[in-house]
Amino acid sequence: MNNKDEEKHKVEEGEESPSHSQQTVSDDDEIDYSVKPEFYDPELDDKDEVWVQKKRGGRTSDAILNCPACFTTLCLDCQRHEKNVTQYRAMFVVNCTIKIEQVVAHLGSKRKRGKKGRGSSEAEAGSDMGKTYKRVCCSVCSTEVGVIDEEEVYHFFNVIPSES
Repeated sequence: MNNKDEEKHKVEEGEESPSHSQQTVSDDDEIDYSVKPEFYDPELDDKDEVWVQKKRGGRTSDAILNCPACFTTLCLDCQRHEKNVTQYRAMFVVNCTIKIEQVVAHLGSKRKRGKKGRGSSEAEAGSDMGKTYKRVCCSVCSTEVGVIDEEEVYHFFNVIPSES
């Protein structure tokens, strides 16, 4: 009789199999927590911090930007938009793909004009007239995360920022 047949025979006789027994030992009971796992490195955070500082070249950043779908790092050095606090701009990115065939035209924004602010509002809208942008997606999961303008500045609007 092989092991399967023996187990089946014991179950038929009223004995429980080890997987259904009350005395089954949990995996947690078998782990020796006094020995540190090989994959644990207590200095890893310090090493990562040195790597990030080296990549930034001494510059400071408002945030580290991550993809909202897969949490892949997209940017280590960016500036937060002055008015739209959920938007960021950057020159250097990682894990981003530019969708060259998908061009987005920006015709300028229509703003409410106050009695005195008429001229300045038109000048601001005119400065954005005719700009074109290309879509930028996460290279890991293809989620759209922003756009890139003609001057190769990335504008992120669909990202998760974290403390830098």
